[in-house]
Amino acid sequence: MNFNQLIEIAGSEPLFETNLLLAGKADANDVRRQLSRWVKAGRLYQLRRGLYSLAPPYQKVKPHPFVIANHMARGSYVSCQSALAHYGLIPEYTPVTVSVTTERPAHWQTPLGDFEFRHIKPELLRGYKLTDLGNAQKAFIAVPAKALLDLIHLSPASDSPAYLRELRLQNLERLDIQELNQLAKQSGFPKWKRAAKLIIELSQAESKEYESL
Repeated sequence: MNFNQLIEIAGSEPLFETNLLLAGKADANDVRRQLSRWVKAGRLYQLRRGLYSLAPPYQKVKPHPFVIANHMARGSYVSCQSALAHYGLIPEYTPVTVSVTTERPAHWQTPLGDFEFRHIKPELLRGYKLTDLGNAQKAFIAVPAKALLDLIHLSPASDSPAYLRELRLQNLERLDIQELNQLAKQSGFPKWKRAAKLIIELSQAESKEYESL
């Protein structure tokens, strides 16, 4: 396989895996050797074993960090600060893309960004959806309520007014209060219920503030 053939196969994809190139009579060892050479030459980015992206100027579609995160750890979804910033619920830019997974925690530094994966139990792997990110890219992202509860679950002393003030939550009208309550009750965690109550109070206070303007 030469580089032009690679572009024909994977040029329109934001990311590709080695398996995409192993159809037909392709020699697996030869393909892997070629990929390694192209990474060293700066034509490709290797994100993890078996996962690649074309480098500029060969890259036709810049992969969204959330799409990369989904591919870095199968069965994960973007959550916590990254999802909250995506929805505009916190003002901070988050340089590390945070996801949750039932697998072991991990942190990857790649040419296309830093990716952190935090562990949750399988029964908590819910409250996310496939979201359109533009440029024909989609990723699994926690809904706003679950992103907030995931962050609370994974952070110490996070069911307190002081912690929630530190988050500087905003645009709480985008939060589905009924969904927040339901997720908190389903979890059975007193911490989630206490946090949900505080968040609802903040949302109501924000609503009253807007009405008074």
